[in-house]
Order: sequence, then C-alpha cells, then structure tokens
Amino acid sequence: MAEMQYKTRNVSSNVLTEITPTSTLSDLSAPHQPIVPYFFVSLPLNHPKKTMHIRLVKSDKKRFLDLLLLADEQESMIDRYIERGDLFVMEEKGEAKAVAVVTREGQGIYELKNLAVAPACQRKGYGRMMVEHVWHYYADCRPLLVGTGDSPLTLPFYHSCGFTYSHTLPDFFTRHYDHPIIEGGMQLKDMIYLKREKQNPKRDSAVPTSDTEP
Repeated sequence: MAEMQYKTRNVSSNVLTEITPTSTLSDLSAPHQPIVPYFFVSLPLNHPKKTMHIRLVKSDKKRFLDLLLLADEQESMIDRYIERGDLFVMEEKGEAKAVAVVTREGQGIYELKNLAVAPACQRKGYGRMMVEHVWHYYADCRPLLVGTGDSPLTLPFYHSCGFTYSHTLPDFFTRHYDHPIIEGGMQLKDMIYLKREKQNPKRDSAVPTSDTEP
C-alpha cells in the first residue's frame, strides 16, 4: 500500500509544499507550485534535517502498543477504541516516533483518543506536528475533542495547540482504571475534555458528555 502524502505551507513565503515519504525537512523551504488541499505542519526552527512522514495504519495496530501505553497506560482501555479509530504513525527511516488514534464520535465530531511520542523524541515538536496533521486530515471536522487528566504536564500543551475547555467527566480515572494514574506527582481523577473548533462551529448534541465510551 502506498504511503500517504501530506502537505504544508511555508509560513514565511505562504507557499504550499508537498511532502512525500522521501522528502526531507529541508524541502519545506524550497519553492513549489501551489497544491490543495493541504495540512499545516509546525516545525521547530532548530529541527535537524531528517526524513519524516505520517501514514495511516490499517492493520496490526497493536504492534504500536508500547507507544500507545505511554499516553494510556491500561491496555484494556486502549482496546476500547483502537480498532474503531484511525491510527496514525509518524516515522523516520522506518522507526515510529509518534502515534495518534482518532475516533469519529458523531457527524463532524472527532476525538483524539491517544497521542504519544517516543521518550527520546519528546519536546521536539513531534506531538504538535501530529495534532496539526490530524486537525486538517478530516475535512468535515467541526470540533476535535481530546480528553486528558487535570495535569500541568498535558493541559498547557493542548491549550498551546488551540484547544479550549469543553466539559468534565468526574472521577473518570478512578472509576475506569484498575490502578491509580499518577502524572506530574498527582493522582488523576477527573477527565477534562478540551475542544478545538473551526472559526464558525455549529453546536451538535452528539458531543459526548458521559463516560460510557472512553
């Protein structure tokens, strides 16, 4: 199966650039003919020149379990969404650097169920690149939701990616996990839902407000 291609816009020149599996990050500065549609990809200014691409995984998704467990540490919870969701993997020379799982929760409503970056690649912009890829992948996406703990390690990241508060599921982590979930030195209890919306979002009653399907 052919690898999925994605595009980005050079912010300084406002030129769209197509990135293929063999492209290097230095190609972002080269002039290209305008292409649509495209995905925005945010890259750190000091990012080394590496070959990087994102592809959609159709089968054998559990082979990325080690990465998925970094963001959701109970396998039985991952099993509840991995098969019905789209799994994206960011790779460099065949090595997975980051993964994301997105589910469709209603008409035009998607949820980022899992976002994980390999420990050696954290704080280098990979997570933000994956968020931007997912945000622009679904043409009909009105809100993109994400549920996370009330943690100073994760909430600032999603806020910086354009997410705002949506609602809270009380005691989600204490009720659904078989062990305490500790992050940043504190035990997580409530799930905080955030949302990222288009400029003119429409209200939709299908936005999940219960914890029956994490």
